[in-house]
Amino acid sequence: MSAAREVLLVGEGNFSFAAALCDSLDPGVRVTATCLQPEAEALSRENTQNNIQHLRDQGATVLFEVDCTHLKEHEVIRHHLYDCIVFNFPHCGRKSGVKKNRTLLAKFFASCAEVLKDNGEVHMALCNGQGGTPYDNPMREWHNSWQAVSMAAEAGLILSDIRPFDCDQFQGYRCTGYRSQDKGFHVEGALTHIFTRSLPYTMPEKLKMVTTIGKETVSYEAPEELSEFMNRDFLSQQSHHPVKTVLEQLLREIKSSWPVCTVSGSFPELVHCCPENLRSCGLTLTPSEVFWIKPIETHPLDQCKDGMQDCEPMDNQQISGGSFALRPSLLLHVQEIMQNEDFSPGTLHALSGLVFQRVPISPNRYPAYHQLLLVGVLPSKSKPLQCLRECVEGLLSPYNVSFKEDQLGEEHQIWINSKDVQNFGRMTSVPVPGSDFQRSLQLCVLLLNIDHLAALTFSIPDWRLLWTYDPRFLAHFETQDVGSFRPFSLYPASYSHDISFWMEPESFDELDFHAVVRVATAGAVKGVALVDRFRHPHMGHASLCYRLEYHSNDRALSHSQVLALQEQLRRLLPLRLQVTLR
Repeated sequence: MSAAREVLLVGEGNFSFAAALCDSLDPGVRVTATCLQPEAEALSRENTQNNIQHLRDQGATVLFEVDCTHLKEHEVIRHHLYDCIVFNFPHCGRKSGVKKNRTLLAKFFASCAEVLKDNGEVHMALCNGQGGTPYDNPMREWHNSWQAVSMAAEAGLILSDIRPFDCDQFQGYRCTGYRSQDKGFHVEGALTHIFTRSLPYTMPEKLKMVTTIGKETVSYEAPEELSEFMNRDFLSQQSHHPVKTVLEQLLREIKSSWPVCTVSGSFPELVHCCPENLRSCGLTLTPSEVFWIKPIETHPLDQCKDGMQDCEPMDNQQISGGSFALRPSLLLHVQEIMQNEDFSPGTLHALSGLVFQRVPISPNRYPAYHQLLLVGVLPSKSKPLQCLRECVEGLLSPYNVSFKEDQLGEEHQIWINSKDVQNFGRMTSVPVPGSDFQRSLQLCVLLLNIDHLAALTFSIPDWRLLWTYDPRFLAHFETQDVGSFRPFSLYPASYSHDISFWMEPESFDELDFHAVVRVATAGAVKGVALVDRFRHPHMGHASLCYRLEYHSNDRALSHSQVLALQEQLRRLLPLRLQVTLR
């Protein structure tokens, strides 16, 4: 609240909290203190007159008959936007149950959203146990709490902080109880919950991309499910993104043992590719796991010097061999790197960038991520693979990472595994073919998922956070002393919903289903599991039932929001896939 300039207090009883708060704020902060009761009723309580006079002497505004669930309707409040809105110990009155108080919270948060600045905060003090978060001690059962996080999410607000409510900090404050009755609340162990706005959900859209491949300029549409991963520039020179930080740390560690140089040249994310290319690079991906791209237009590069508008498009028969795909691995560039005139033995050549793979929705599978590729021809006597392992192991030892070695003929592989993700990196060495002298050299390749490494290094709980547009994520990594990531959305709720449909087994591709889920739910689904499968004994078609886990670490996710996303999925599925909803 220290940076606030406009503060609104609602639900005041005797105005003792407002008077105490006003004394602690910096000069220039404008305070508006309100209560629900008429002026005459409010003034009948002990010491209220003195507190109101003190507020007015401090330049504060005092308002009566203000309904905190309809703030926008008040003739004074409606003309302001507030940095901070404070509601201490909300209660419907008397023996009202948790459901009525949840409704009060939901209506209050919705009302706040209409008069809160974009970067504003809502402070709500609740008695111990009411909030329904693990911070309560003891924590109530969820159904017996006020479910503050879920009620706030209905208004697009997330819980960003919880602090003990310290009565001693506000000299003269006397809690008057619900509806300002004489019996006050038990404030021992009370907590102040701080809520902030989250970014809204936006539907993915196809992005038109233009890239140069060899002597061709290609325009194409990126798949909708990848729209949030394109053109983000996390590895640019001015970036403070944790993926870049971890990449730099890793390269510094490796440079302590081997010379490392960054590969020059253009390595576009769109590549000429075919299944044979994948196998020759040692990739075990199936064709269905690759994002194949059909170009919109392809132009000879020399025709496009003055802009695309002057180019003559080529038909598909003119395109040089192979199909287009978003690269599934940087291994596709190994031969190109080794043929570069700057490639020299004794040096590791580093390339980093985005790769894309069609994978099921899972907390541990990444449809797009940054990869590091190191390629070098190194002397066998220096045991380069073992040296590389020691460098990586030294950096990753605090993060419970394990290594598994395989020997296939003369090829030596070391797989890198974490608790949650198997094979997120690998190191390979093979003798360089040729004369006996050349066989004293090893071709060494290191491939690493840097996004997963960043999540491990900074204790980031969900890989999707790496791609959030919320500025609070990057702000954490702009400080010099960067520690474990501190979430800006605390205790987000999870919701499970099932969806069932009939499909033809011969034409159904499960990865297509996952793609539609990503698009329809704007990335709000964390996991998908097949829970039931039934095949009709006579008709031949089959019924599938999937369970979707909705969960978000950066955006408010409410019960009503999830229902809307689920309905969106039900509308989109029959349009995109040949299925019939059940």
